[in-house]
Amino acid sequence: MGVQPDEWIEYMAEEHGMIEPFVDHHVSKVGDKKIISYGLSSYGYDLRVSNKFKIFTNVNNSVVDPKGFNSSEFIDVEADECIIPPNSFALAVSVEYMRIPRDVLTLCVGKSTYARCGIIVNVTPFEPEWEGYVTLEISNTTTLPAKIYAGEGLAQIVFLKAEKSCLVSYKDRGGKYMMQKGIVTPVV
Repeated sequence: MGVQPDEWIEYMAEEHGMIEPFVDHHVSKVGDKKIISYGLSSYGYDLRVSNKFKIFTNVNNSVVDPKGFNSSEFIDVEADECIIPPNSFALAVSVEYMRIPRDVLTLCVGKSTYARCGIIVNVTPFEPEWEGYVTLEISNTTTLPAKIYAGEGLAQIVFLKAEKSCLVSYKDRGGKYMMQKGIVTPVV
């Protein structure tokens, strides 16, 4: 039958630094306080959001342009909680630093606790040999302000291990988001 997915993730995190810092169990409480869970799960890993956010604003009547992104389109927030305005969007960064092996691709999806509140987390796949802190995209699809909790779970990573390594990895291509630190806005 082979190695269980959670055992493989734990081995890759502890022996090869795939996830740092790595939490080898599912955390849903800190002391008596319930939190949005993070850490190792059965077939993946629940990623935490840090306390750094970029919230989109329309104060300057800007147009969001991926080829000409400009800092006047957002405000920087560093806090334990982030309020995303109704029908708005924010970028954040993960607590964990990721190093994806050459024979692995990951998919990252939002946690159901947030999804059930109309908060959608979109993260593009982590390609083979990509590494860095994860820039997390958070959409508030509701007509009400939405609260995000720093240091708690925001998204789940699902690891897809290939039978063979890819011919050309993200690192081989010199990917533009390689080794990103902090929140990285669009690069063309």
